[in-house]
Amino acid sequence: MSLKSFLGKQFIDVIDWVEPADGILAYRYPMQDREIQNGGQLTVRDSQLALFVNEGKIADQFAPGLYKLTTNTLPILTYLMNWDKAFQSPFKSDVYYFSTRMQTDQHWGTPNPITVRDKEFGAVRLRAFGIYSYHVADPKIFYQKISGTRDQYMVTDLEGQLRDSIVGVLSNTFAQSNVPFLDMAANQSQLAQQATELLKPGFANLGLALDTFVVENLSMPDELQKILDQRISMNMIGDMNRYTQFQAAQSMPIAAANEGGGAGLGAGLGVGMGMAQTMMNSMKSTTGGAEATPASAGPAAAAGSKFCVECGKPMPSAGKFCPSCGKPQQ
Repeated sequence: MSLKSFLGKQFIDVIDWVEPADGILAYRYPMQDREIQNGGQLTVRDSQLALFVNEGKIADQFAPGLYKLTTNTLPILTYLMNWDKAFQSPFKSDVYYFSTRMQTDQHWGTPNPITVRDKEFGAVRLRAFGIYSYHVADPKIFYQKISGTRDQYMVTDLEGQLRDSIVGVLSNTFAQSNVPFLDMAANQSQLAQQATELLKPGFANLGLALDTFVVENLSMPDELQKILDQRISMNMIGDMNRYTQFQAAQSMPIAAANEGGGAGLGAGLGVGMGMAQTMMNSMKSTTGGAEATPASAGPAAAAGSKFCVECGKPMPSAGKFCPSCGKPQQ
């Protein structure tokens, strides 16, 4: 090394890092044209871990604390550099900081519905979403497999990988749960626990620890949800005969209040009377009575009648003029 190059170098006697913003998982301390002074000071704060990498090899790892950098505090690096006793000159290593605090409010969701076999409905498609949290637990593994030599590694850089892993595990969790869809809402905590146990090994393989995992919502696609809503409505209705009677009774005032003129009124009355007759027949059949006969609908019905388009009164079906108001019939 020339004298000019040597004088151009800066010697570091204090190494520390304070997170400037959220979402940073790994940070490489700037070492361009800089060397660490013998006996320099290293500060590792709570929620941090530091890693020394020398000539591409991971050397020493430091937990939270204040360290004076000597051969005693850098045993692996000392061995790699073949320092017999104390090193007197500055040395060059890459220093990486890792944030070990919990990364909260991370969202996951199924971009496409998951098809599972349900005891009650057969094959169904489910959507699910929720939140989870994790932290860096093993910086050596995280450095080797994820962050590498990048100056900075962010939560967003890892987001897609973790989300896809979660969705893959959830497919197996739902398939193996044997919990019917209608009971899943009441068992979301249990499903989340099962998913957590299945997800932890995958997180650990990346040097991470899964802290929390929450299933917030389970649902079907819109078209299937509509069918489910119809089924729930039918179950709530119960007796269809009584529901038909209720619907007929509700329709009578609406038909009678038709404002479509005389013809509309007559038609409305006719529809209303027909509904009333249907309701009576239904009630008789429900109570065990005899079936309605044409005679029970009145003399006009027995003679084969129709209703006047003007006044709405019954008249013979073959008649061309209403016997009550004289109005011609179509």
